[in-house]
Amino acid sequence: MLIKVILLLAFMGVFIGVGIYCRKHSTDVNGFVLGGRSVGPWLTAFAYGTSYFSAVIFVGYAGQFGWKFGLASTWIGLGNAFIGSLLAWVILGRRTRIMTQHLDSATMPQFFERRFDSMALKLAASAIIFVFLIPYTASLYNGLSRLFGMAFNVDYTYCIVAMAILTAVYVIAGGYMATAINDFIQGIVMLIGIVAIIVAVLRVNGGLIGSVDALARVTDDTVSTQPGVFASFFGPNPIDLLSVVILTSLGTWGLPQMVQKFYAIKSENDIHKGTIISTFFAIVVAGGCYFLGGFGRLFPVDVKADGFDAIIPNMLSNLPDILIGITLILVLSASMSTLSSLVLTSSSTMTLDFIDPVFFSKKKEGAEKRNLVLIRAFVAVFILISAVVAVIQYNFKVTFIAQLMGLSWGALAGSFLAPFLYSLYWKKTTKAACVVSFIWGSGLMLLNMIIKSSFPEFMQSPIVCGAIAMIGGLIIVPIVSLITKKPSEEKINEVFECYDKKVLVPVTEALTDAE
Repeated sequence: MLIKVILLLAFMGVFIGVGIYCRKHSTDVNGFVLGGRSVGPWLTAFAYGTSYFSAVIFVGYAGQFGWKFGLASTWIGLGNAFIGSLLAWVILGRRTRIMTQHLDSATMPQFFERRFDSMALKLAASAIIFVFLIPYTASLYNGLSRLFGMAFNVDYTYCIVAMAILTAVYVIAGGYMATAINDFIQGIVMLIGIVAIIVAVLRVNGGLIGSVDALARVTDDTVSTQPGVFASFFGPNPIDLLSVVILTSLGTWGLPQMVQKFYAIKSENDIHKGTIISTFFAIVVAGGCYFLGGFGRLFPVDVKADGFDAIIPNMLSNLPDILIGITLILVLSASMSTLSSLVLTSSSTMTLDFIDPVFFSKKKEGAEKRNLVLIRAFVAVFILISAVVAVIQYNFKVTFIAQLMGLSWGALAGSFLAPFLYSLYWKKTTKAACVVSFIWGSGLMLLNMIIKSSFPEFMQSPIVCGAIAMIGGLIIVPIVSLITKKPSEEKINEVFECYDKKVLVPVTEALTDAE
């Protein structure tokens, strides 16, 4: 117990210290929200990765999908690494940084407003973000309850309050820079922790070979009658597995808290480094989490009675105290890094994209100071709301909130992925296409929640429905754009001129000036 307490106190002390240290970077809105667009590759890459992988992934998804798909669930982690990280950086990173700076946009709704000259798009995007990020934020606390109960035997409410206060202190004090530095520290903990835990868990059944052999002997006729299916290459249900890969990997391309990380990149060289670092981080953390979850059936647990969230804590319950302490820090790190990213995104969106244009559009004097105060206030408000919702969900077993969290990825990515991606590359993308995509993504997922039984059986799963929402958006946006009114050529040329700007590059990029 002493070891676990010392680790937790050291953990908290470091993060508060970083928040206080970073106050000097948070004296204006640009510094507070984007770190002055001068964040280096290591901090950006780790901020991206730690915002991606939360306790929901480690405790919830890894346990649930590891149980359903066995070792094949590792494909989800690899998809997260190569689609959700590598391709996201390659396809979105540079263009996002260039165009958002050119349009002077600090949030995704601001990007849509200035890209299409539409206040309505900004308000609609900010409403979607507000509605679907709150339950997602509340769900981040869920992964902590069983682990803290196992390790400390303390009431879950105290865990929620402590985590909320700690996150509020360093985000309000230091803004994006404090979040990025703490994400880097949390990322190091996650890398070391997941490797140590995998090694310890596999030793229980005789190492990797012994564990795979034991898993190959596990049978479950309700899932598949094929022998050794849980140790097979694609598992018992490849179609559902592919849906999970699409939702959790491609989905990051349309999540505002993920895309916003590209806004803050400092230089071209940082993009190359960040791509490699972020991909490596995802391979180890996401691949490791799902690989670990694949062995969940070797540690018997009553899934019907205790739920999928009991699988990972059950696997870890007999580890040495020092490893349990590391696990707690790992899960806290994963939760707090994502929580800080979400509340920073929510508060900046609410202030810059809703409060300021609706209530202070004619009061430009003192706007910078006023918005900075409002963003900090909304950070506290969003953390408070998420904590209250998490306590209510825990004490009253409100399953609605947990379900809504599962839908939030599909709704956000289904709404934003296609219009954002096409807007960066295709001049013919129209405002009407964005509107249709917003309605399609958020509407489909809301209908899936309200009248799920009316959907075809294969679409009743929020995961499959979310994957369809994203893929559907990629088809809908170009079709609608081709049949609706095009933006003026002057406006489009003004937006895309940022890509034509000439810059000097090293000879490693071009041999002569003529090239």
